[in-house]
Amino acid sequence: MAGSRLRILEEEVRRCTRCPLHATRTHAVPGEGPEEAGVMVVGEAPGRMEDKLGRPFVGPAGKLLDSLLELAGLSRSEVYITNVVKCRPPGNRDPREEEIEACLPYLVEQISLIRPKLVIAVGRHAGRTIFRLASLRWPGLAKARGRAWRGRIGGVEVSIAVTYHPAAALYNPGLRGELEKDFSDVIRRIVGEALSRGGGRGRIGGGLDRWLSPDPGGPGEGAGGDVDSQGE
Repeated sequence: MAGSRLRILEEEVRRCTRCPLHATRTHAVPGEGPEEAGVMVVGEAPGRMEDKLGRPFVGPAGKLLDSLLELAGLSRSEVYITNVVKCRPPGNRDPREEEIEACLPYLVEQISLIRPKLVIAVGRHAGRTIFRLASLRWPGLAKARGRAWRGRIGGVEVSIAVTYHPAAALYNPGLRGELEKDFSDVIRRIVGEALSRGGGRGRIGGGLDRWLSPDPGGPGEGAGGDVDSQGE
């Protein structure tokens, strides 16, 4: 039933007129991936290629995301990928608060239906929004990176990881190394920890097997910590 409701929700997003972005979009982009994905990636908003094709992360940033997921032991086929805002803001500008507010019920219901064990928020807007939904104090992107956070969204207990948006590394190649480090180190470890907890609907596929051998380094510094730094 949850899977059926998720597909119905995706159709509702495609027909949505809750904010003015519907008047300028080519296609709404609800998201895509398995109905019982163990990992959800949440970005900011669709770009030009995403708007054209109606699919998330299909442009150059999407290709980079695919390679980053592999560093974490994941494949795109086992991850549900979506955005905070489901329609492209004109000129790829930042989404406005009223646009984020209009889309929030869709994101909350997606998390409630899929019940992921881990939400990876890429970019400042995605991170701040996920923290807000989880009732966590947003410390800013720089301080949110590099550790696991935990909260409840839509009635689902989730681990949360935050990193840069892949598009940022395309404009600033110096960030690519930081992104690769986040996915190959911290996010990889959080994925393994989330999988080992078990329970819930969310499933993480066999691509993680190679990361589940004992790690003498433990789960990583800051795993499972509470927010204790200043807000944005």
